[in-house]
Amino acid sequence: MRADGPPTQGDRPGSRTRARQERAMGNQETIVSDAPRRSRRRSEGGPPEPPGPPTKKGGGDGKGGWRRFVPSWKILVAGFVVLAAGLFGMIMVAYANTPVPTADQAKADALAQQSTIYYRDGKKEIAQLGTKREIVPISKMAQSVRDAAVAIENDTFYEDSGISIPGMFRAVFKTATGQQRQGASTITQQMARNYYDGLSQEVSIKRKVMEIFVAVKLDETLSKDQILENYLNTIPFGRAYGVEAAAKAYFGDSATAAKLTPEQGAYLAARIQQPAWEPDAPALKARWTTVIDYMSKQWPDRYGQLPKTAKFPKLRKNDNANELGGIKGYMVMQVLQELKERGLTPDAVRSGGYHITSTFDRKLMLAAQAAVKSTTGSMSKEYHAGLAAVNPKNGRILAFYGGTDYITDPFNEPFDAKKQAASAFKPYVLAAWLQAGYSLKSYVPGNETVPKELPGQAVGGFKNSHNVGKAVDVVKATADSVNTAYVSMAYKLPGQLDDVKNLVESAGFNQQRMEDDVKTHSYQFAIGSALVTPVEQAAGYSIFANEGKYTKYHVVQEVKLGKQVVYGEQRAVKKVIDPGVAADATVAMEQVLRSGTAAGKGLGSRPAAGKTGTNNDEKEAWFVGYTPQISAAVGFYREECRTKSGKVVQPVHSNCPVTPRGKASTKYGNENPYTKPYEVSLGFEGAGPPTLTWQKFMTLAHEGLPIEQFPKRAEVGLAENIVPSPTPTVSKTPDNPFDSGDNPFDNGDNQDCLVGPCDGTTPDDNPTIDEPGNGDPGDGDGGDNGFPQTADGDGVGGGRAPDPRPSGWSPLARPEDR
Repeated sequence: MRADGPPTQGDRPGSRTRARQERAMGNQETIVSDAPRRSRRRSEGGPPEPPGPPTKKGGGDGKGGWRRFVPSWKILVAGFVVLAAGLFGMIMVAYANTPVPTADQAKADALAQQSTIYYRDGKKEIAQLGTKREIVPISKMAQSVRDAAVAIENDTFYEDSGISIPGMFRAVFKTATGQQRQGASTITQQMARNYYDGLSQEVSIKRKVMEIFVAVKLDETLSKDQILENYLNTIPFGRAYGVEAAAKAYFGDSATAAKLTPEQGAYLAARIQQPAWEPDAPALKARWTTVIDYMSKQWPDRYGQLPKTAKFPKLRKNDNANELGGIKGYMVMQVLQELKERGLTPDAVRSGGYHITSTFDRKLMLAAQAAVKSTTGSMSKEYHAGLAAVNPKNGRILAFYGGTDYITDPFNEPFDAKKQAASAFKPYVLAAWLQAGYSLKSYVPGNETVPKELPGQAVGGFKNSHNVGKAVDVVKATADSVNTAYVSMAYKLPGQLDDVKNLVESAGFNQQRMEDDVKTHSYQFAIGSALVTPVEQAAGYSIFANEGKYTKYHVVQEVKLGKQVVYGEQRAVKKVIDPGVAADATVAMEQVLRSGTAAGKGLGSRPAAGKTGTNNDEKEAWFVGYTPQISAAVGFYREECRTKSGKVVQPVHSNCPVTPRGKASTKYGNENPYTKPYEVSLGFEGAGPPTLTWQKFMTLAHEGLPIEQFPKRAEVGLAENIVPSPTPTVSKTPDNPFDSGDNPFDNGDNQDCLVGPCDGTTPDDNPTIDEPGNGDPGDGDGGDNGFPQTADGDGVGGGRAPDPRPSGWSPLARPEDR
C-alpha cells in the first residue's frame, strides 16, 4: 500500500485498459487476415494496395462545414455542357421558327409613297403630301451610289452572311473612343429593320436578336443585289425617302439615281447616318470626305483618283420646304379633315400613294382671294372675312377664302368662324312659311309684332330701324329685312320655331347649335341669333337654287390608288322644300338685289338672288346669294387685340399676339397670352363690303358660263294675313312682282342699303338680341368670342323639314281672303 493513497486504476497490473488494447490488437489482426479474397488475389504478384482513407465516425466523405455544399468540378463541367447544349438548342429552334419575310410583310412606311391632291379637273396639282419616294430597280441606280453606301455603311457587305460580329465589337470600341465611322448593323440588318414588320426601332436585346435572325435568313434567301435594292429604296435621306426621290430633292428635277456622279452618290451615302443634317452642314461635309476616301480604298481601280478630284456637289434650294404654304394649306387641311371623317387618316394619306381629286376650282379659288383682298386691302388686320362658294346642284365646294397664308394663320374663316347669321337667316323662315301653305301675298306686321310680346324679346319688343307701316307683304318684308314681320311669321307657323329649326337642320346646319340657340334666344332665332359658318350658309341657300334639294357639302370627288377608286364622292341628297317653295322664295330674294337692302349690287342681266345680314352694333355682317350655278356666302367680323390693361395692339398675321411683338417671352405664353381678341363693331353693314365682295367674286366666277334663268314664280299657298290688308280688298298681285308701282307701301326708298344709291336711308338688318352687356351673344362676354363649344355634326343635320301644304284654298285662310 502506498503512503500517498490508493493506487490508480492505470497503475494496476492486468488492468482493463490494457486488456482492451490487446483485444483490439487481436481483432485488428484478425480483420486484416480475413480481408476479401479479391484483394488477396490482386496482391499476388505485386505490392499490396495501400489502406483506404480513414472514415469519420458516423460515416461521410471526410468534408465538413461549408465544403460539403460545393459540387465537384465534374458536376460543374457536366452542368455547363448541359446548359450550353440547351441554350444552343433553343437558339436553333428560334432560328428555325423565324419565317423568311416576304414583300407582303413589308412595313407600310418602308414602301410608302407620296399622295397628291388635285383641283377638280384631276390634273392640276394642289400639293404633294407625305413621304417622297419612288421605287426603282437596282439597274437604275448608279454604280457609284451603290458603292458609296457599301463603303461607308458595311464594307464587308458582299462577303458577310448578313451580320458582322467584328463590326459590332469595332463599333462599340469606336463609339467609346469617339471614332465612330460605321454602324454596328450591316446593310442587311438595317434593311430588315426598316423594311419588315416586327422589327421596331427601339434599342433592345430582343429586337437585336430578332434582327440578326431575320438578317441571316434574308442573306440566305435574297441575293446581295436584291438586299441592296430594297435598302436604297427605303432608307431616309432627309428631304426624301429612297435614292430616286433623294436625287431629285438634292440635285434637281432632272436628276435620277441612274445619273448620279460619284460625288453625288457619296453625298447621299453620307446622309444615311444622320438624315436630319442640314444640306451643307460641316459634319456632313466631313463625312462626305470620309465616304470618298473609303470608296477609293475599297475600289482603287474605280475611284483611286477621286479624293484628289472630288468637289462637294452643288445642291438645289429646298423650294418645296412647306407643303401648306399660302392658300393651298387651307385646301389641303379640309381635304384631310373630310377623309379622316371617312376613315382615311392623314398619316395614311401621307404614306399611301393616293391620287385625290378635290372639288376646288383653281380659277374660282383665285377669284375668291382676289375678291376678298380687293375689299379688305385698305382695312386693318383686325378685319376678318370668309367666303365660300358651292355648286348647288351637287354640294361641291368650288372655292373659298380662308386666309392669306395657312402657315402664319391656320384659322380657316369659312369653315371655322361661327358667327350669328343675322338677317341672312330669314330666308329659312320664308321657306318654312311657304312650305306651310302660306303665300308671298300674305300681309305681315310692319311696326310691331303679333302678338306684341314674344318669348326672347328684348325690353320694348322686337323693333325695326325704320318705319315700314302697319302691314307689308312678304316680298317687301324680305327685300327690306323687316324684323317684326319675320318674328311674327315664325310665330304663325303650325310648328312655330320647330318648323324653322327642323328645316335648317335638314339644310345642313349643325343640329346641336340650332337646338341650343332656340333654347337660349327663343324667337330671336327667327332673325338670325344662331351661330353659323359661311360654308353652311352657302350650302344652305342651295335649297333655293336647286329646286328645294340639299346635297351635303363636301371637298373630295374621289380617291384613287393606282387605277382603282377606293373612296368615291359623297353626295347625300335630301329634299328639304318643294320646288315651288324654292321658286317663290327666290322671287322674294331677287327683290333684295333689285330694290331692297342690296339694290344695285346684282350681276347685271344674270338673274341672282340673296339676302343681307347685319348683327347688333354691326359686329357681324353678311351677304349670301346665288344663281342657278353657284351659291356663295360672305361674312365679315372684326376683333381687337387688347392687353389686360386695355391697350389695343395690332394683330400679327391676323392673330392676336401671344407675346409682345411676337418675340420669345418668359412672362407671356399660350397659358398667359399678351393680348386677347374682343369682337367690336365693323363700322359697316351687310349691304356694304360683304355684298361688294360677293358681287366681285360672282362676276369673276361666272365668266364664260351661260346665263341660266330661275324657275318661274309658282304662286304656292294662300294668303295668310297676320294683320289686316291695307286696303278693303286685296289688290291683284302684278305679273311682275317687282313692279312696285302697284304696291301702295312701296314709297321708293331703299330702307336697308348702306353703299350705293341708297337715297340717304338707313338699313335694318339688326336682330334684337337679349343678352347682357351690348346685347350680342357673340361679343365675347361669355368667354368664347362667338365660337360655340358644342361639337359639330356631319353637315346634314337631324331635323325633318315641315310637310308641305297644298296650294289653293285651305282652312288656314280666313273667309275674306279665300
